[in-house]
Amino acid sequence: MLSIDGSIGEGGGQILRSSTTISALTGIPIEVSNIRANRKDSGLKQQHVKTIQLLSEIFNICTENVKLGAQWIKFNSTMKEKPDTESKFQNNTLTMDIGTAGSIPLLIQSIIPAIAISKRDLKIRLTGGTDVKHSPTIDYVRYVLRDAFLRIGIVFDLDVQKRGYYPKGQGIVDVEIKKVSEDLHSIDFCNFKETEPSIISTASNLPRHVPERQIEYAITTLEKKGIKHFKHKSGLENSSSPGSSILIYSSSESGIYLGSDSIGEKGIKAETIGYNAAARFISNYESRACIDPNLADMLVLPLSFVKGTSRFKVSEVTRHLVTNLDLIKVIIDISYKIEKIAEKEYIVTVTGNPII
Repeated sequence: MLSIDGSIGEGGGQILRSSTTISALTGIPIEVSNIRANRKDSGLKQQHVKTIQLLSEIFNICTENVKLGAQWIKFNSTMKEKPDTESKFQNNTLTMDIGTAGSIPLLIQSIIPAIAISKRDLKIRLTGGTDVKHSPTIDYVRYVLRDAFLRIGIVFDLDVQKRGYYPKGQGIVDVEIKKVSEDLHSIDFCNFKETEPSIISTASNLPRHVPERQIEYAITTLEKKGIKHFKHKSGLENSSSPGSSILIYSSSESGIYLGSDSIGEKGIKAETIGYNAAARFISNYESRACIDPNLADMLVLPLSFVKGTSRFKVSEVTRHLVTNLDLIKVIIDISYKIEKIAEKEYIVTVTGNPII
């Protein structure tokens, strides 16, 4: 059993998500200790528990100590007889309720590549948080991650039935994941081209002027830097708790996938929420990045199973990214390189190891 120290690098939940996803795909048994040791509320949160339980059910994996606050877990696919999972879930929709406002986007960030790469079709209905702090928004997943994954050969679609904000959550998202039909594709997203971003601003149980103010200030902030937007949309949606979010994004077949989102918070003006999203987008855009820092972290796991070498350009190299690359290298022996080519311009190269 491979031992993984959850306190390495940035020491957060990404170590847990990546290691359990790779274990599910490869059958390599793992034990993760010191889970989220670098967080003030260390140990498993509800969202992590549900992610592991969902992977366990789908891949018929035996787990130990998967409970709230746990500092270690064991995840061992060799301890159960493999069922006929293709027939087990055929034409069915698997359901999972996180039970809190725990992040649906972070959960499906693990589930989607695991299902697709293992060559299965599956529909899942998830209940929890769609737009919460310390997580990409569901719109980011729908409009940025989906298109970027498609270029690798991972196909999924999602339908937001209901938004879920803190504290109640109770958002509902239907996800349909398609099995990879052929080999995964390498990518080369290094040639920046100017694009016109799109903007989506939403709110629930709040006055209509809230999402409109978010979007208006985002547009003003972008235009001050000479960045014209392609289209925008604001609206009100159903939810159990009041909340809002905004996403500014570019998605282009030329290999430009930039997303910047921001979550509304009590006591913070809608104009500030719009400004924050625009400022982060501008930072990546002016650095001529092709991939935003959050997306870079999400891409390296599926790219690790690609036959061949992939490259992408980012404006910064985050601890999340380096930690994820180092972790994957330990488990399945990929190789990677990070080159600084200019101020705030880095090329990340990943050579995969398609062992499944």
